[in-house]
Amino acid sequence: MDTHITGRTAADIADSVRSLLERGVLEPGDALPPVRTLADRLGVNRNTAVAAYRQLTQAGIAVSRGRAGTRIVDRAPVPQEGFAAGSVLRDIGTGNPDAALIPDPSRALADVVGRPVLYGEPVIDRELEQWALEWLGADLAPRDIRVTVTSGAVDAVERLLAQALTRDDAVALENPCFLSAIHTVRLGGYRAVPVPVDEQGMTPAGLRAALHDGVRAVVCTPRAQNPTGASLTAERAAELRAVLADHPYVLVIEDDHFSMLSHAPAQSLIGAHHRRWALVRSVSKFLGPDMCLAVTATDPYTADRLAMRLSPGTTWVSHLLQRLAFSLITDPEVREGITLAGAHYAERNDSFAARLRAHGLPCTPGDGLNVWLALPAPARAVAEQLMRRGWLPRTGEEFAVDGGPGSAHLRLTVHELDDTDAERLAADIAEAVRAVSRSGSGMIDR
Repeated sequence: MDTHITGRTAADIADSVRSLLERGVLEPGDALPPVRTLADRLGVNRNTAVAAYRQLTQAGIAVSRGRAGTRIVDRAPVPQEGFAAGSVLRDIGTGNPDAALIPDPSRALADVVGRPVLYGEPVIDRELEQWALEWLGADLAPRDIRVTVTSGAVDAVERLLAQALTRDDAVALENPCFLSAIHTVRLGGYRAVPVPVDEQGMTPAGLRAALHDGVRAVVCTPRAQNPTGASLTAERAAELRAVLADHPYVLVIEDDHFSMLSHAPAQSLIGAHHRRWALVRSVSKFLGPDMCLAVTATDPYTADRLAMRLSPGTTWVSHLLQRLAFSLITDPEVREGITLAGAHYAERNDSFAARLRAHGLPCTPGDGLNVWLALPAPARAVAEQLMRRGWLPRTGEEFAVDGGPGSAHLRLTVHELDDTDAERLAADIAEAVRAVSRSGSGMIDR
């Protein structure tokens, strides 16, 4: 491809690459020539070629892979949560809450209609803001807190990263990781640095290595980590705060997505003296995915920067939606229903894990909507066997930050299965594992 690139200045070289991409000469995923090779062929200084590639990466057109070179950004889609469209199989990988456990907003809707909100008025409903300050502040060390309302947790994380980072900046992500976090980092043009997760959450050694690698932001799920279900213990949270103590200006984002449903106590990476931080809690898991609203507590500096990121697009979240969320969250009957829903998810996951153990498959469920199952055989091969039996699972490789080639896990959403179907699925998984082992493809690509 290097024979087509022209130019004598960095801007001209970058424009040439853009033109080749627009005309289809270059395609997503194509490798660009090494800097030295391109500089020699064009007769320019090596620094000129470096500057051209930097312009392309900052514009999101190319991505630098270190020694692996520079490539045109591959726009390959990232798997998303939710139902698989067009499948006749029983979908057991949706990640959805139970629709029957989402509160009916009909009664509350009548209470939220008031006078119209006009341009220039406060963007946060005052009652929701005061309630959110108390709710979020209860789990943060005493500090000066600002609250921002966004269109869900994903929107909050995207805007928080955008206000602090530029393209090619490194972001520490849990590995395996929530699909939307992977998607947000890739689309933002940031460099994802994977941090291993064990049964207590993000590991201190992994976080330490990521900070050594120069990450400027850390995204962490403190409880009900998706997909593993891990929740931070008090001891682990203290260890992570100690690791972060020497990096007070690294932006720490906690996505506490399962908050009101979780049976684990809240723990935080955010130390009392950390300077750049955000605690995000959405309502989608307990009030429904269509209730696109999240409250975010931040330090004052980050709050001001986040407000600037809101201005060019959605300046505020509808006050009708804010009032509705507040009305539901503060309704004692709704809160009791949320508590019962959390108990239901925990009981169904525990019950399914017990069924798996009875079939010889060790499984210890974590917190959250899903069961994370380690397999003694490649997950992709087991998933193929399950599809032949009428099930559609998700394999763990979809949640891998580093794009690893294989997986030994399934993520299963089983809380809506009745006892009969749950037993049938557990038996089918055990038989699928045996079938893969008999076929001689039992080697696990880790």
